[in-house]
Amino acid sequence: MPHYLDAVPFSGIIRIRDLMFSVKDPFRLDQGDVSFDAPESFKSALLRAVHENRTHYVQTTGIPRLRELIAEKMRTKNGIPIVSPDDVMIANGGIHALYVTSHALLEDGDEVIVPDPAWPPALGNILTARAVTVPCPLHEELQWRYDLDELESKITPRTRALYVNSPSNPTGGVLTRADLEGIARIAERHNLWVISDEAYEDVLFDGAEHVSIASFPGLYDRTIPVYTFSKTYAATGLRLGYFATSDPVLQDRMRKMLLYTTSNVSSLVQYGGVGALEGSQECTEVFRRELQARRDLFYAGVDDAAGGVFSGTPPKGAFYAFLRIDPSWRDPSATHESQSWAMTEYLITHGRIGSVPGLDFGKAGEGHVRFCFARERQELTGALDSMRAVFATGA
Repeated sequence: MPHYLDAVPFSGIIRIRDLMFSVKDPFRLDQGDVSFDAPESFKSALLRAVHENRTHYVQTTGIPRLRELIAEKMRTKNGIPIVSPDDVMIANGGIHALYVTSHALLEDGDEVIVPDPAWPPALGNILTARAVTVPCPLHEELQWRYDLDELESKITPRTRALYVNSPSNPTGGVLTRADLEGIARIAERHNLWVISDEAYEDVLFDGAEHVSIASFPGLYDRTIPVYTFSKTYAATGLRLGYFATSDPVLQDRMRKMLLYTTSNVSSLVQYGGVGALEGSQECTEVFRRELQARRDLFYAGVDDAAGGVFSGTPPKGAFYAFLRIDPSWRDPSATHESQSWAMTEYLITHGRIGSVPGLDFGKAGEGHVRFCFARERQELTGALDSMRAVFATGA
């Protein structure tokens, strides 16, 4: 019997990640994981919780101290008018926060306007809620930002929400304050919700500014801001995210979704999050500076290494190089019609280099590949050397 989940695609990122585990001595530029370790403040608090036997059930929406700290962080750092820690809920990573949000907000047939290209699990979560994704292009010539008139033209009577992701995965584009003010006006004019994915809020380069759309007057009432500890604190495997809403109806639905998907997020990880927020925040700037150095290292070498096959401008946020493939490039042995999939398989097969095909992020991503430059410098230079050998010989 057909099932609605049969129509929800499985992210190519995960397929490639699984494939890369079978490659000997790979260059793991495919997965969005930093090579840094979580700060001592996080780890020591987690271990202390182990020794204090904090291994039992806790509140479904999160332990009180963690929610208090997050509410204060969102008020002071993000400018969001959180009135009570009760607005804040803890999730099993950012992806789970988006799942809970989608299922609490959306109903069958609701439309959500999403960026193209976009992170596939964000779209998948919307689809699991039996809603419909409506792609709107991000334009490379606009530094991977919207044409706001085009965005507004996508709205129909079925539109329920706008999904906004800035800084963007996969492009690294950062929406400006003016962009977000325009999106806020669109949301207000059409009575829409905004799902604001701010996972990369601390990964910014070249003076770029991160702005939370929920900080604008009146916007928090129609915005669900979503965050994660994964990128800010290099804690991808620990799975700790959070989101907030002031709407009591949504709060009730979200509590149910949390209950039926996790009962509660790991108590130990939550105490680690308390330690991270109570401790020094210096690590975020240390990570940011090193990521910018790695970005510059990768972009300084990729044009030469690939013999001009790749092109693109260094991103202002996140830690991905979303590079255009020369339209004339072809792999005669390719099994895919998609150029971006052909390139991804080519690099894995001949260079042991992981990447993600642009098509996996949406139709507007075709003709591009995404590399993660958050890896160790030695791994980045190794990947560039391997790439140089591959394109010099034509494999």
